[in-house]
Amino acid sequence: MTASPSPRPATKGKPKLAFRPLPVPQVDVHGFWGDRADAVATRTADILYERCVEARMLEQIDPDRPSPGIVIPFHSPSPDEADRQGAEFTGSTVTTQMFWDSDLGKTIETAAYSLYRRKNPELEKKIDAVIDMYGKLQQEDGYLSSWYQRIQPGKRWTNLRDCHELYCAGHLIEGAVAYYQATGKRKLLDIMCRYADHIASVLGPEPGKKKGYCGHEEIELALVKLARVTGERKYMELAKYFIDQRGQQPHYFDEEARARGADPRAYHFKTYEYSQSHRPVREQDKVVGHAVRAMYLYSGMADIATEYGDDSLRVALDRLWDDLTTKNLYITGGLGPSAHNEGFTSDYDLPNESAYAETCAAVGLVFWASRMLGMGPNARYADMMERALYNGSISGLSLDGSLFFYENPLESRGRHNRWKWHRCPCCPPNVGRMVASIGSYFYSLADDALAVHLYGDSTARFDIAGTPVSLTQASRYPWDGAVEITVDPQAPVEFTLHLRIPAWSSSAMLQINGEVVDLEDMTSDGYAAIRRNWKKGDRVRLDLEMPIERLYANPEVRQDAGRVALSRGPLIYCVEASDNDSRLHRLTLPRTADIEAHEAPGLLGGVVTLSATARADAGDGWQDGLYRREPPASVETRLTAIPYFAWDNREPGEMLVWLRDG
Repeated sequence: MTASPSPRPATKGKPKLAFRPLPVPQVDVHGFWGDRADAVATRTADILYERCVEARMLEQIDPDRPSPGIVIPFHSPSPDEADRQGAEFTGSTVTTQMFWDSDLGKTIETAAYSLYRRKNPELEKKIDAVIDMYGKLQQEDGYLSSWYQRIQPGKRWTNLRDCHELYCAGHLIEGAVAYYQATGKRKLLDIMCRYADHIASVLGPEPGKKKGYCGHEEIELALVKLARVTGERKYMELAKYFIDQRGQQPHYFDEEARARGADPRAYHFKTYEYSQSHRPVREQDKVVGHAVRAMYLYSGMADIATEYGDDSLRVALDRLWDDLTTKNLYITGGLGPSAHNEGFTSDYDLPNESAYAETCAAVGLVFWASRMLGMGPNARYADMMERALYNGSISGLSLDGSLFFYENPLESRGRHNRWKWHRCPCCPPNVGRMVASIGSYFYSLADDALAVHLYGDSTARFDIAGTPVSLTQASRYPWDGAVEITVDPQAPVEFTLHLRIPAWSSSAMLQINGEVVDLEDMTSDGYAAIRRNWKKGDRVRLDLEMPIERLYANPEVRQDAGRVALSRGPLIYCVEASDNDSRLHRLTLPRTADIEAHEAPGLLGGVVTLSATARADAGDGWQDGLYRREPPASVETRLTAIPYFAWDNREPGEMLVWLRDG
């Protein structure tokens, strides 16, 4: 990955140019991302709801039904067992999970943005019924947790470290905000405001309140969304409290354990690095522990840094960003190599076949990178957001929107296949809600500026200085680097249009109303800043050269030594058995080989493939022994690579990202 310039330092106090994402209803997306959003709207959103019903989640939240009877501990079964059982899930056993409110919250969020894109009265009716259940379940003081009300009554606020109480609240808040924005219905929003008010009455820095925070971060970024949509600053202050309090001494998780009569040392993961609570957040300098939790924490930190102009948080975030992107990140934007802790191990430990690289973690990296852009356009973050979006995250969702990956390895012998559901079903609704809300990642708005972070067919609607503006992109991105932008303000208005110049583009050309302009003079932090008085019909054309590149890993990554990966534009490529005659591990890509790009409109929904003449080890003459003195013979073969996000959408078979380099 090409390094980008260092970010500009944040200003003291509230930033003058705080950028916020455009809400989903203000962006229409077509083309590549439109196809994926359509798949979610037409299939995934309904599937998520039906699978929640099949898992009998509604029995846990419906106060008119008997309480579910069998509790499955959070740490059982193992991820491998969950995959096997999830693939054959029937819902025949009554089970319950402490985090089911979060899965329903993400399902509501996915449904909300899907309903905005495509009317679905039946699904809307079902979601309204779920919201009604939560309304009935909510207690008079505002408390709302199906686990603690229906499964473990009387124990609320006693185990924030392990039991996902605030995490579930966060996902329900995000679902409430989405449902309000997309449908105009505010019943769930009002429910969650009452719950947030209750949380603020129990937790906080004031005397008499518990000094706690969640073991699984999420509430922080949800409260920021709630504050922005309601205008209530108290929710922002509560989010800031959770960020500031994390890791402080005396350690709240120790005190909490003693209060419930438990030994603080009897912690399943042995270290508070697992939940990034081992130090106060401003002192942290390494990405550690559970990868999804880390991404959610850093997302919340970035939001608070943006809202409060907090330089100390920005400095810590940049340290953590450097540690992730230079030592602990897969080339696909996947992260967290270990199934043991669903997270990080040691620097440069990036195995391919056993890579965990949870879909939720790559989605979380998209969240973090997007929120770093709140402090100003910087391609350092936007390029990585794009890398994770196009590769490590949407690989977790089949092209038709019906099947899922929990883990996203970079190598498979053909036995890693998509599944219908999962006993820990966090990833399906997480990737679903991200794709359904993809428009909010394309653009962000400041007082007198709009930043374009992602390219592709889309229309954005926004106001600047009280003037309504429509901006339309026309592009075949990511297959082609030509982007046509039309700006249509209702009346002439002056503002700055920031356009990202991706680091992967070897050259770029910018034209304004047909006149070529000097990009170098107007580009800072990887964005071209066009300041002008915009008039109706103004046109901007950006041409990004999209070369095929060979990428090599740091020599410290032992699993990739002597290997090469292929990319084109924002896409990382892989080889699959479906397109190649030889066993994939036998392939060598010569350094002298010409690599060609080919349009394949009938393949995998329409992709660009890469092909080259390669060499393959022949198996002839080895039938009588395992070893011999002579190397295997080498034969010429044709190598074909497809975008990584599209693998395992055909018949099961081998897959490989890192090829032998010859």
